[in-house]
This record gives sequence, C-alpha cells and structure tokens, in this order.
Amino acid sequence: MLVAVLAAGIALYITAHIALIILSPKPMTPTAEEKTFLSASSPTKPQPLPSLSDPASVQLSVVVPAYNESTRLPPMLRTTLAHLASVRPARTYEVLIVDDGSSDSTSAVALTLASAHPKEDIRVVRLRRNRGKGAAVKHGFLHARGERILMVDADGASRFEDLEKLWEEMDKIEKDGQGVVVGSRAHLVGTEAVVKRSLVRNILMHGFHFLLRTFGVGHIRDTQCGFKLFTRTTSQSLFPSLHITNWIFDVELLLLARMLRVPVAEVPVAWEEVAGSKIRLLWDSLGMLTDLIVIRGNYALGRWRPVSVGAGKKVD
Repeated sequence: MLVAVLAAGIALYITAHIALIILSPKPMTPTAEEKTFLSASSPTKPQPLPSLSDPASVQLSVVVPAYNESTRLPPMLRTTLAHLASVRPARTYEVLIVDDGSSDSTSAVALTLASAHPKEDIRVVRLRRNRGKGAAVKHGFLHARGERILMVDADGASRFEDLEKLWEEMDKIEKDGQGVVVGSRAHLVGTEAVVKRSLVRNILMHGFHFLLRTFGVGHIRDTQCGFKLFTRTTSQSLFPSLHITNWIFDVELLLLARMLRVPVAEVPVAWEEVAGSKIRLLWDSLGMLTDLIVIRGNYALGRWRPVSVGAGKKVD
C-alpha cells in the first residue's frame, strides 16, 4: 500500500512538472532592435537603451505599455506631462513608451508626441511582435533610468495626479531602498464608478478576486490596477525574475515582493473606465486562471525562484 501511494505521488509530481513545462511561458530574449529607442532628438537613428543595472540618472521613470493605443495615448500623455511639469520641487523624469508590437500607428503617434514636446525626455521603444502587457512592462523596467519607476496604462483610466499619493506613501514605507506602492481601486467597489462600468469588467473583477483568495494570493485587494510605483532597488530584484507576460503579471510581481519581504502598501486612487479595453471576457478569463495555476505551481515546485541581481550585473 505504501509503495502504491509513493508511486502515485511520484507520478503526480512528474505529471505536474510536465504540465508546467508545457503551460509556462517561454523565455523571450530581446532583439538588438528592441534594445534601442527613438526620441525627439533622434527620431530616425535608434539609440541604445540603458540597463536597470546602471546607476539611476533621473528621479522618476514612467513606463507606459501600449498596444494599439494610437487613439488613447495622446490625451493620456498630455495629462501626464502637464502634471509632471507642475510638481514642485521639480523632479527629473523620463517617459518610456513601449509599443507592444502594435498593428496600428502607436509608435508613429508616440514619436509625433515626443517631437511635439522636444524638451521632455520621451523615449519610444517598439517590440517586434505582440508579447503581452507583462512583457512590455518588464522590458520598460529593465531599461528605465529612474530612482523610482512608475507603471501606468496608456488608456488614462487612472488619474495621473495620484502619483503624489503613491510618492508620499513610498517615502513612508521605503526601507533599505526597497518598496512597492500599489494604486488601488478597491475602495470603488459598490460605488457608481464600478456599478455602472461594463459587465465584462465586473465579471472579471469578481471572478478574479475569488480566484486570488482561492489560491492564497489575496493579500492585496487590487492587484490589477495598472498604476504602481517601485523603487529602483526593488525593480532590480523583481523584474528579472518575472515570467508571466500577460494580464496577471502583477500577481507574480506581488508574490515575489512577498517572498523577498519587500515593503508593499496599497493606496486608493481615482479611476474611470475608458472605452477601448483590450480584455476579451472568455479567453482572458481562461488565460488568467491558467496563469494563476502556472504561477503557484512553478513557485511551489521550485521551478521558478527569485533572481538575485548582483551589483553591476546587466539585466536584459
């Protein structure tokens, strides 16, 4: 009997490993072209991107993943630049727009916006093919120059002025250069802002929160708000380890932060739904469930571990 149980356990373990190997995203190495950027000062000649391993050269990097966002990006960027220019005392900053292999004119629009604001440090990076939001965010962070790095969606759904709430909270929780502050919409549940938003988003929200609790990763009330601030040191610890390339990459980041005992705070932010969501109800719900299983399984079985980034070591 004991032998049979042991054999069944071994078979289950092997089966789980095989399933995880099949379902897990494959590592993607950036091409030489993807490690370059265009800007107002160099609109046609690509310039090499820096590495997250380099010393910071600005106080803030704003990383904007963009997939077919030629319409929603301009108003979002105008709001972003207006706020950054209004902050006193002034901060040095860059805006890094990562075009995730768009099939529309996102890159061209981004470069036009950069040219229209030549005094701003706006860099445009294009991935050769669509890799997923997580991959685009990771690519931006691995080549950001800021002491603090903000991820923000291109749709403008989050109020950019709330960056100051995240910044103040980071000042409170940062310890030994480590910290993550999560913009949260949890306070909006039950309010008109959520009750009146699309059925698709509400179904995804409630279903996803149930899954997070079921899989034991519900310690953050809103993991999916695309408005999060990281210190550079924390980014160096988390992003080289990130595997998930699709919608729930945030969950893996927060799990890694928990594993590494990084201070994490959640701050309420304003949010409103903006037309043009890329979420597909059926397929993305199934994809989120699969990715949750993949995340938990890989870390539980030790296939995935946090990557230790040594001083001076380059990360791509």
